[in-house]
Amino acid sequence: MKAFTQSRTAQTCDEIWLLQHPAVFTQGIAGKPEHLLMHHHGINLIKTDRGGQITYHGPGQIIAYLLLDIRRLKLGVRELVRCMENAVIDLLHDYHVTATGRIEAPGVYVDNAKIASLGLKIRKNFCYHGIALNVNMDLTPFSYINPCGYQGLRVTQTKDLGITDDIEVLSNQLAQKLQEKLFKG
Repeated sequence: MKAFTQSRTAQTCDEIWLLQHPAVFTQGIAGKPEHLLMHHHGINLIKTDRGGQITYHGPGQIIAYLLLDIRRLKLGVRELVRCMENAVIDLLHDYHVTATGRIEAPGVYVDNAKIASLGLKIRKNFCYHGIALNVNMDLTPFSYINPCGYQGLRVTQTKDLGITDDIEVLSNQLAQKLQEKLFKG
């Protein structure tokens, strides 16, 4: 992501990368170490250059890295965050699940449980990092942290909401929703 962003020009096409990470905690540049509650769990902590606190990534979670020229897309940071959240909200709506975003705590929530986290880095009008949607994963490692810096924040996943489509299907749908929201013109 960094290399792509550093080498891109105003003519470089935007990209969305979809992937899964092995089990890892990531901590944003303003992340506070006290949000890692348990240190002896065998999961590495990686400090990143994105915004936000600490979160968990692992198998069964869709990561969508957004490598975008936000100036060309005519998006401010808040609008970009809302586009990302609304893509997940729309995806869940297609499965008859009501989800919301929160201005004070970016991400997507279902019944006050977080289902998608986001963190971005903006550099010279180019963004990278992105959004993580919990699909069918072991949620236990979230109990080892204060997710996104919030003590006691509950997390959920699509599987627990009755969505039976697998990660591949949901990845494709998320990519489509992100494209609809971001590349409107």
